Amino acid sequence: MVMLNHPDYIRHVLVDKSEQYDKNAAVFKIARPVLRDGLIATPDMELWRRQRRMMAPYFTPRTVSNFARNMTDETTSMLGRWEERSDPAAALDVTDEFGQLALRIVSKSLFNAEVGDAAQAFERAFQLANTVLGDFFSFPFPPLGFPTPSHVRLRRAIDRMDGFVSGFISERLAQGVEAGEEPDLLSLFLGAVDENDGKGMDLEQLHHEVLNICVGAYETTTNTLAWAFYLLARHPEVERKLHAEVDRVLGERTVPAFEDLPELTYTRMIVDEVLRIYSPAYQLMRRAREDDVIDGYRVPAGTQVLVNSYLLHRHPDFWEDPERFDPERFGAEEIAKRPRHAYVPFGSGPRVCLGKHFALTEICLAMAAIARRYRLVSPPGAPEVLPDALITLHPKGGVHLRLERR
Repeated sequence: MVMLNHPDYIRHVLVDKSEQYDKNAAVFKIARPVLRDGLIATPDMELWRRQRRMMAPYFTPRTVSNFARNMTDETTSMLGRWEERSDPAAALDVTDEFGQLALRIVSKSLFNAEVGDAAQAFERAFQLANTVLGDFFSFPFPPLGFPTPSHVRLRRAIDRMDGFVSGFISERLAQGVEAGEEPDLLSLFLGAVDENDGKGMDLEQLHHEVLNICVGAYETTTNTLAWAFYLLARHPEVERKLHAEVDRVLGERTVPAFEDLPELTYTRMIVDEVLRIYSPAYQLMRRAREDDVIDGYRVPAGTQVLVNSYLLHRHPDFWEDPERFDPERFGAEEIAKRPRHAYVPFGSGPRVCLGKHFALTEICLAMAAIARRYRLVSPPGAPEVLPDALITLHPKGGVHLRLERR
């Protein structure tokens, strides 16, 4: 295995020579029992190209705007539930709250459906799978097919996630593709055809892609929002700037809209800085399909290539005092000073995360809506929250904060 930790080398693998590196690599092999042949993990480059051609038009910034109302509506509903808590002074597990929020948003956008308790069941199943697969990545023995107690629990968790997805797909097929007042992502995928062969995706591939979207949308949003409000609670000067911007942009309104995003510049800077420090997808891998040379270093065919953004985003040549939480790093002038590939929370190149615009829109709108109404503060004596390096980067033990009405 070779680890890359310089922007030039990362650009070489992810952009310049992307066709020479595939995803037939360890971290994706380990995640494949969950993700199968969906866009996130498939090593089949022809299948990936075909699926990307069909799905990419539904994840542009313009098309994502059609789902912004789902994001703000579900965030408003969560805030309403917070208002009704029986003990408003008690600390709230915001990681769990944001997990349910993310799944409600993606389910509304995918299926035009209210998920209720099913969101919590999916969340718990994914957390179990993430833990088991993270442990296996650290110590890959015995094989996942060997029925140890943890591997049996993993299989059951995957079955629960599959059931969550297949139930919605089966219901939609029974109702008809055009069911619902507005087209959701599932309807769009069912109607999508590849421009090269004129065919759509079969039901098995559809299932894989929908599950990949559920997992990707859930994990990115949950952890980014949890880390964001944890860091804001520890940096009140940043929180004050956030509140000032949200109050100025929203005025008398309590709910942000998609059209507000260009004005929520500091909010976006906070999100970018959170993703620098705690990128959920903190490691990505590729496999060299043929011999290559990177800055004089020979990379034989078959080599596993690792990019660990937790380390890259702390590289002292590109980030001054890298452990400091400082959203000002993402002002336009500061961004211009850095190599583009010093910061890759969503990857880069042809296989950059398809859901990047969806995730950033969702996180910024949710953060603005929450900050408009609440401060989230650390309980007295609360310990530091440490990252748990599973397949994704999770706040160990969750983030627990108290709510204070503004």
